[in-house]
Amino acid sequence: MSERTLHARLRALGILGAADGLDDLVALATQKRWSPTQLLEHVAEIEERERSRRGLERRLSRSHLGRFKTMADYDWDWPTKIDRPLVESAVGLHFLGAARNIVLVAPQGLGKTMIAQNIAHHAIIAGHSVLFTTAAQMLLDLGGQESSRALERRLRHYAKQSLLVLDEVGYLAFDNRNADLLFQVVSRRYEKKSLVLTTNLAFKDWASIFPNATCATALIDRVIHHADVINVEGKSYRLREAENAVTQKEKATTKKM
Repeated sequence: MSERTLHARLRALGILGAADGLDDLVALATQKRWSPTQLLEHVAEIEERERSRRGLERRLSRSHLGRFKTMADYDWDWPTKIDRPLVESAVGLHFLGAARNIVLVAPQGLGKTMIAQNIAHHAIIAGHSVLFTTAAQMLLDLGGQESSRALERRLRHYAKQSLLVLDEVGYLAFDNRNADLLFQVVSRRYEKKSLVLTTNLAFKDWASIFPNATCATALIDRVIHHADVINVEGKSYRLREAENAVTQKEKATTKKM
């Protein structure tokens, strides 16, 4: 059998790692005079690594996580209030096994989305299915379904992920339809799968974005029943960067004069 034929047969069987590195594999086995068992063990190791790599790539692609800054870039000294051990515990995924939630409450510009992205990334690396989306994007998707069957499929999609990250809850008000859809997603995941939620509003202010107080109370109850709530306080980090940029520009202008 030619190597070309063997390569094609390995790929057809889904043994892609060994297929793509067939020339090197044959050379290494010949050089080291491997027994059939040693050769098969090496093929198994190659395939395990390759499947792990492809699985990670699929999970990253399906998560819609995109680019983000790692926690190594987070300025812990900037917020006036932040529970660092609790944040690090969340990034370490200690909540996932018990289907607990993480709620990040902070004004704009204090890194709550960045923290949520890092939690999502660590979950992906750990082998979990993750979906990162804004509340507005999810509700636009759900609200756009043209039949009850299509809506049910999308609701199952959001319910089945090992970790769902809903960013920016509270930036837009909800009508009755969207409030109901959000409640359905949260209820389907309640005590089954973990949710990470970021919001710029304290819970007492959620009534301002929902059509009625009862809806807000029911949703909050399910979100925080098994949750770690992380409050971050301080001034916007992005605002600080903008102010520093203006200051540097003014200094540069002064030197030229």
